[in-house]
Amino acid sequence: MSLRPATLLLWLAPLVAAPREVTVRLYWLHPPAEMPQLSWKGPLEVKRQGGRLLLTVRMPLEEYVAGVLAGESSTFTSQEALKAMAVAARTYAVRHLGRHRWEGFDFCDTTHCQDLRLAALSGRFRAIAEATESELLWYQGSPAATYYHRHCGGVTEAAHNLWPDVRAPYLREQADTFCVATGRGDWHSQVLKEDLGRALGIGPLEVLRRTSSGRVAELRAGRKPMTAPAFEQALGRALGWDLVRSSRYEIIDRGDRLVFQGYGFGHGVGLCQTGAQQRGAQGHSYRQILEFYYPGTVLGVSAQGFAWALVAGERVELASTRVREDQWLIALADRLLKEAESRAGFPLTFRPRLKVYPSVAAFRDSTGEPGWVAASTLGHTIRLQPLPVLRSTGKLESTVLHEMLHLLIESRAHRDLPLWFREGLALYLADAQWPKLREEARVRALVDRHGRAAVMNWLVRGLPP
Repeated sequence: MSLRPATLLLWLAPLVAAPREVTVRLYWLHPPAEMPQLSWKGPLEVKRQGGRLLLTVRMPLEEYVAGVLAGESSTFTSQEALKAMAVAARTYAVRHLGRHRWEGFDFCDTTHCQDLRLAALSGRFRAIAEATESELLWYQGSPAATYYHRHCGGVTEAAHNLWPDVRAPYLREQADTFCVATGRGDWHSQVLKEDLGRALGIGPLEVLRRTSSGRVAELRAGRKPMTAPAFEQALGRALGWDLVRSSRYEIIDRGDRLVFQGYGFGHGVGLCQTGAQQRGAQGHSYRQILEFYYPGTVLGVSAQGFAWALVAGERVELASTRVREDQWLIALADRLLKEAESRAGFPLTFRPRLKVYPSVAAFRDSTGEPGWVAASTLGHTIRLQPLPVLRSTGKLESTVLHEMLHLLIESRAHRDLPLWFREGLALYLADAQWPKLREEARVRALVDRHGRAAVMNWLVRGLPP
């Protein structure tokens, strides 16, 4: 049986959700001759710096996603591949919101964040953003790290090989035959040793170690080791970003110069745009494309994919995504269950479960309750907002006690007992300091007129005529 509890207010509970708008810094050497018709007004700030025009604008999230599609996926012909990219771009933005917070905006318009091309916006890209509106990829209740790249060369890279701090098992190495269906994306470049030494101050280069996907992991630059990402960043900043297009390369010494010979384009982590385009062309849906490149994530508009753990106490069970932080609730709940039984005058005959949600948004989206409701009971389970939120209101103990009383009342309630009586009886037995509600006043009036014993007897027998 589902029971909607009395209104337990959390006046200051925050509602955590994807933003409706983002702020973006646009770097223009020359403003575009013709801007598209935009659905937002701005800019917030205009200034000049080193001959460039800098604009800070606020735009709807979906407009930003459409602009990123124009910059990152303009050559896509598959609608489904574009939809997959829209979800990846939106999720990336939500996860990395505020990347330039200390500069006063969320994102820049370059590939440091995502390549935003407002001048190339079209109805096609807006339609794709609208078709996937608000959809995100989730992992354990949080937006996934949806990295993507141009061409993986046949094998994607595990994220931890590039960024040891990124713990994302869905960003793993796997073969991608669709990517190489039209070729490996071979490339080669060369750089004079003199230019390399002058720009980076390093001597001969030698590959020391590769990842299991075949990408360069570490080099010897002169006498010291250097990670491949650090070398590629330094080389790109000094001599140009097209010299080393991916980490899948060999270094060939040609006397006065070094030749880089490789294939693929980009870091190789996450969604391969070339492979996604081919998959879409072969009839794969955008959901199937996302499932392949981000295995283990869940597509949805609200928090999903939680990894719940269950811990048993003396009388209760705790379900939480953060058991280590929340397990102290078990002892408190055991005590409050005994208190509730004492107030009701009879024992609970089953083991209740307390399910603590990791965010207000997750509680709201999973239970259907508004964000200002502290808890609700469904069957044998008490569903709670995050414990820090409940503790901050000073209502944690009274909330758990109230829900324990609901469990006791529902375990013996007559099938025809009206909801107002159940609600009022729980509030009366809790004797809480919440604002008095009409249901409690009605039950209290019955107790004053007929006595507590008679009213408790009606719980089982039903209200008299």
